[in-house]
Amino acid sequence: MSLQPSATVSLVELGALDRLVACTKYCVDVCPEAARGRTIVDDSWTAKTDEIVAARPDLVIASVPYQEKAVSEILKSGARFLGFAPHTLADIYTDIATIAGIIGASDRGENVISSMQNSIEDVRARTRDLPRRRVFCEEWGKPIIASQRWVAELVEAAGGIFLAEPGKQIGEQEVLALNPEVFVAAWCGAGDRVPLEKMVRTRGWADMDAARSRRVYCIRDEFLNTPAPTLLQGLHALAAAIHPETFTASVFEPGLR
Repeated sequence: MSLQPSATVSLVELGALDRLVACTKYCVDVCPEAARGRTIVDDSWTAKTDEIVAARPDLVIASVPYQEKAVSEILKSGARFLGFAPHTLADIYTDIATIAGIIGASDRGENVISSMQNSIEDVRARTRDLPRRRVFCEEWGKPIIASQRWVAELVEAAGGIFLAEPGKQIGEQEVLALNPEVFVAAWCGAGDRVPLEKMVRTRGWADMDAARSRRVYCIRDEFLNTPAPTLLQGLHALAAAIHPETFTASVFEPGLR
C-alpha cells in the first residue's frame, strides 16, 4: 500500500505496479494507471486502520515527517511500515534502491537510478558554459516556503543559482531583495493552478527582475515535489525556464502575459 506518490511512481518505473493493492488519489494524479483494480484512499497525510486492514497490505509506504495519529493508525493495522524522508537526490536514489530491494528488483532499481543520474548529468553538461541565472523556487505560497534541497540540485544542474535556504520559510520582501531572474512556483497539491499574475501583484513584486522580464512560471508540483523519476520532467522544465534559448519543455505554464 502506497500513501506516497513517489513510492507509486517508483513501483511503476520498477515494473511492479501489480504489487500495489492500494494508494492515494494523489498517487493516481501522478500515475493514472494506478487507479485500475485497487483501493483508492483520500490523501497522503491521514490514514485509517480499517482502510489499511481492508486492503490487506504486507507493507505500507509513506513519507515522514508524518502525522502522529496517521502513523498510529498504520501501526494498529499490523502491517509493516516503511517511512521515507528524502532531502537530496542521493536520498531519493537510496529510497528507490530500498523499494527495489524489498520487491526483489534490485537490478531494475539500479537501472532506474542510473537513468536518472545520466539524464541529470546530460543537462548539467549542456548548461556548463551557459550564463548562471538566479532562480527562486517555492513549494508553497502561504507562507512562502522555498523548494526542497533536491530541487536546488536540479536548478544547479539546469544552469541556475538556487536562491534562499531549501525547504525554509521566507518572507515576500526577502524574496524581492534576492531579486531572482527566474521565478518558479510549484505549490504542493496545486498542479498547474498557481495564479501567477495575482501572486506578483499582491506581493508587490512588479519590479523584480523575473516579473519585469516575464519569467515567472508554474511547474506542476508532481514534477518537482515528488521525489521520484518524475523529477526528470521537472528538470527539463527548469532548464527551459532558465535557458529557453537552449531548452524547450511542455510541462510548465508560460510566464506572465
